[in-house]
Amino acid sequence: MTEVKFCGLTRRHDADYAARLGARYCGVIFAGGPRHISLEHAAEILPPLVTRVGVFGTRPTEEIAEMASALGLDVIQLHADPTVDDVERLRPHFGGAIWAAVRATGEKLPPTAAALFAAADAVLLEARVPGALGGTGTTLPWAAVATAVERARGATGRLVLAGGLTPDNVAHAIGILSPDVVDVSTGVERSPGIKDHARMEAFAAAAHSGLRTP
Repeated sequence: MTEVKFCGLTRRHDADYAARLGARYCGVIFAGGPRHISLEHAAEILPPLVTRVGVFGTRPTEEIAEMASALGLDVIQLHADPTVDDVERLRPHFGGAIWAAVRATGEKLPPTAAALFAAADAVLLEARVPGALGGTGTTLPWAAVATAVERARGATGRLVLAGGLTPDNVAHAIGILSPDVVDVSTGVERSPGIKDHARMEAFAAAAHSGLRTP
């Protein structure tokens, strides 16, 4: 079964509801944008019985590791076009999983995609939008990018699919790309950072009903 991540959380009762819906991951943003929160706020809202994800942009490695340790994060998600070197520099400072974001332009992946699948514990795939690191709700052309993703992913790479997912399209996306995790923020919101519980429930149900390709 494809796992679910609710990201861009800013309220404790939204995070608690995500956990009740069976989400594996809950994510908070430290990379700027309308869902950015402080470390202190994140400590107040992340529930205990989920895998905790922190999303980071351009910060020094040591600062990312210190924040992750203070919050008890299980996953560090690197944005701002991370490199293999960024992942490897972080390894000695963090014992959890490291995800690296890869932003596709149409059906094209950046040339570093295969190396990032090999170096990181998972690659998060989303659409490249000028001036934004994510959270735009822009949908990838899943069928068009599928061949490039399969080639870069190889036999063992873990894929986290993000960008433009909604309760209405997530099962279709799972059927095409067979991600290990689907990541949603904008698609279940009333406004940035304010989740709609009915849409969260519908998303989780649709994701858990989606069929991954063997």
